[in-house]
Amino acid sequence: MKLYLVQHGASVSKEIDPERPLSTQGERDVKQVAGYLQQAGVSVGQIKHSGKTRARQTAEILAKALLNNGKNDAIEGIAPNDPVDPLAESISGLDTNTMIVGHLPFMAKLVSYLITGKDDHSLLTYRPGSIVCLERDENHPWQIQWMIRPDCLP
Repeated sequence: MKLYLVQHGASVSKEIDPERPLSTQGERDVKQVAGYLQQAGVSVGQIKHSGKTRARQTAEILAKALLNNGKNDAIEGIAPNDPVDPLAESISGLDTNTMIVGHLPFMAKLVSYLITGKDDHSLLTYRPGSIVCLERDENHPWQIQWMIRPDCLP
């Protein structure tokens, strides 16, 4: 099973818009990443997001490229400073490739927790619109497979 952990795309500042939707560049970056993933044959069974505008918009763009029905759902417990343990426990029961779109520092802490068992180790550096792919099977714990950042795509 694969788990795709996504930081939402770049957003406008709260001074410009308190809802902090994706910026023009953020939308462009997420569309570029979504197209790359689609061409690479990435397949997900579900996409979940935090419900915040920028995460929802990111999830919608990714869902259009990667899900037949484009459906994505908001879930609780993945706000920037939420503890990672509850989501990590629910992830352990998943049996379909899943994408989760959230925020820092939560996403980086979740990667750390799933790989090391602790959420305070810095394993990688997210940038807006970045995706980390983790994989596990019944015989192996979570392992980092790859990471894509918009600034690394052609």
